[in-house]
Amino acid sequence: MTQTFAVPAAPPATAAAHFLARLAVETDVSDVHADLTARTPGLVVVDSRGDVAWRQGHLSGALHLPTAAIAARAADLVPAGSRVVTYCWGPGCNGATRAALEFARLGYAVKEMLGGYEYWVREGLPVVGPDGLVRRPADELTAPRSTVTCDC
Repeated sequence: MTQTFAVPAAPPATAAAHFLARLAVETDVSDVHADLTARTPGLVVVDSRGDVAWRQGHLSGALHLPTAAIAARAADLVPAGSRVVTYCWGPGCNGATRAALEFARLGYAVKEMLGGYEYWVREGLPVVGPDGLVRRPADELTAPRSTVTCDC
């Protein structure tokens, strides 16, 4: 038996339920970029990082709302019925997860953006920084250089 299947795979119905549950609470930078570009109604993208990180760079159109302030300020800043996507630094940080939990506790439909700010930048997507809107070349380990989507 191979190492990959040393533990047998889940039955297909169990696997389908698991992956559907993940997709219900997670999204990726490419899909968020597409929705922001399309100006999807009711979408609010929340940067849950602190002030210094926000000033360093953030997604155009994102709302800056650090995790610690969500419970107190979300109702004033995020309309009821909005669909919220949270992001933080990157995959090594669970700040977006904590922010998403806060929004879920407040009754919002919410997803966490996998990869966070790091993968947004690494995929060559535009960010607002101290010098305005900038875009770095795509890291070919995260996205094809010729497009902003992996075409999956």
